[in-house]
Amino acid sequence: MASEALQQLILDTLNEHGTIKDTRSLILPNQLELATSHDAQITILGALNSLLSRDMIRYESHEVISHVLSPEGAQIAKEGSHEARVWAALPPKGQGSPMTPAQLKTKVGEATAKVGQGNAFKQKWIVKEGDGLVKAVDSIKDVTQLDLQEIDTTGDLKSGEKVLADLRKRKLIVQRKGQWFTVHKGVNFSTSIAKPETDLTADMLASGTWKTSTFKKYNFEAEGIPPAGGALHPLLKVREEIRNIFLEMGFAEMPTSSFVESAFWCFDALFVPQQHPARDLQDTFYISDPVKSLPPEPLYYKRVSTVHEYGGYGSTGYRAPWSHDESSKLLLRTHTTASSTHMLYKLAARCRGEEVEGDEKEFTHGAKATTAHGESTADDGFQPAKLFSIDRVFRNETMDATHLAEFHQVEGVVADRGLTLADLIGFMRVFFKKMGIEKVRFKPAYNPYTEPSLEIFAFHPMLNKWVEVGNSGMFRPEMLEPMGFPKDVRVHGWGLSLERPTMIRYGINNIRTLLGHKVSIEGIENSAAVMF
Repeated sequence: MASEALQQLILDTLNEHGTIKDTRSLILPNQLELATSHDAQITILGALNSLLSRDMIRYESHEVISHVLSPEGAQIAKEGSHEARVWAALPPKGQGSPMTPAQLKTKVGEATAKVGQGNAFKQKWIVKEGDGLVKAVDSIKDVTQLDLQEIDTTGDLKSGEKVLADLRKRKLIVQRKGQWFTVHKGVNFSTSIAKPETDLTADMLASGTWKTSTFKKYNFEAEGIPPAGGALHPLLKVREEIRNIFLEMGFAEMPTSSFVESAFWCFDALFVPQQHPARDLQDTFYISDPVKSLPPEPLYYKRVSTVHEYGGYGSTGYRAPWSHDESSKLLLRTHTTASSTHMLYKLAARCRGEEVEGDEKEFTHGAKATTAHGESTADDGFQPAKLFSIDRVFRNETMDATHLAEFHQVEGVVADRGLTLADLIGFMRVFFKKMGIEKVRFKPAYNPYTEPSLEIFAFHPMLNKWVEVGNSGMFRPEMLEPMGFPKDVRVHGWGLSLERPTMIRYGINNIRTLLGHKVSIEGIENSAAVMF
C-alpha cells in the first residue's frame, strides 16, 4: 500500500505541475521532511520503475556525490575529536599537577590518547611540563568536530574537497554516490494507478469485461532466463579428446573398473621388488578389510615368485626372500599398469596355448597382425596389440599445486615384435602433438619394471617451467617372459597424467582449483570445449 501511495503522489504531482524537476523536493507519504536522503530516493526509484513499465511516466537520473560519517566519525561529531578530548582532560598550565601519559590513557582511553596527543601537539593546544602534559591555551575550536557535524547534516562540506579528502584518508567519512530524478508524463499518463491485466481469464470471456479491460503489453524482445543445464568438467572434456586420439591411432580401450588390486598384480607381476619404497604406507593406501586377495593362477604365481627370489630368463632376480603375505595384500591401485598387466597376461595366454575368458572381444578391436616393420607374425599364437585406459589411481601424496592423493592416469601399452626405444619416443612426440603440446622433453629414469625408462616433461606456460606429465619405458623380460611371451616380443608402456595436460590446456596453475572443494561451478559451466 505504501508503494501505491507513493505512485499516486508522483502522478498527482505531475498532473498538477506537468513535471517534477527534482524528486528531492517531494515529501513522501507519512513523512514530514523532504526526500533528500539516499534511502528516500531509492524508494522513489522503485515507484518510478513501476510506473515506467506501464509507460505512465518517463524520467532522467542525476548523480550526486555525498558523504556519510563512519562509526568513528559519528563518535567524533558527538563527543569531539581525539585531540579536543585530550586537551579537555588536561589541567591548565600552572593550575595543577601535569598529567602523565599513563594517567591520560586511563582517563580518555588508549586509542584517544595515542591519536589525540600527536594532533594536539601539532595544533599547539598542549605542551609538556616535566614528566606530564598541560593545556597550552585557554580555549580551542574543534574544527574536525564542526566539519563532521556539517557533513552529517548536509552530506557535503563548504570547506572544499581538500578537507574532505583528508577526512576520507582518516576514515572518518565515507563517500557515497546518490541520485535524484526529473520526472515527465508518459504516453499512457493517467492519475489512476489501476494495474493492467496480465492474463485473459475464462471469467473475463464469460462476463465480457475483457472488452473494457486494459492489458499489459508483451515485450517480445525481453530475454528469457537462461535454462539451467549440466556441463562437462574440463577433465572429462580432455579425457574424451585423449580417448579419441587413442582410438584414431588404432588403440583398443582396456577395462579398468578395479580400483582395489592385489599387491601381486600392482607390484609383483611388474617385477617391482617387495622391498621397494613405493610399497610403504607412506606411498600406498592399503585395505584393512578384507586384508588378503584371492590367489592368482598357481603356475604363473610360481614363475613370478621364482624370478623375484632366484632370477631366471637371463636375470639374477632380487635375491631377496619372497613373502606370500606381502603379495596377497589388497590396496588402492597406485597405477593403472595393474590393469595393463592383467591384459598382457591374457594376451600372452595365446602364446601359452591357453584360452582366457573374454580375451576375444578385448583384443580384436585395434589389434594388428603385423610387426612394427610390417612383417607377418610367427606361428606362435602371438598377436600384436595396442591398448589404452584412462582412470583413477590413488597415492599417499603430499598435496600441493601439482599433486593430489587421487588423480587420473592415462595408461597405454603397445605389444609387438622388434620394437625399440626410438619407436616409443617417436610415438610420444606424435601423441603429445595431437594434444597440442609441442614442447616435450625426455629424461632417462629408473623403473623396476621397465628398462630403458624415460620420464616425460611438458612446458607449462602459466607456471613458466617444465612439468613432469608421465613416465614410460619398455617392459623388462622378467615381467613379460613369465607371462609366456616369446623372447622377441617387446612391449612399450607409459602412464601419463590427465590433470596436468588439462592444466596446460586451460591455463590452470594450481591443481586444487581443478579438483576438490575449491572448484568453481561457474567456471565448469563456462569452460570451453578443448580441441587438440
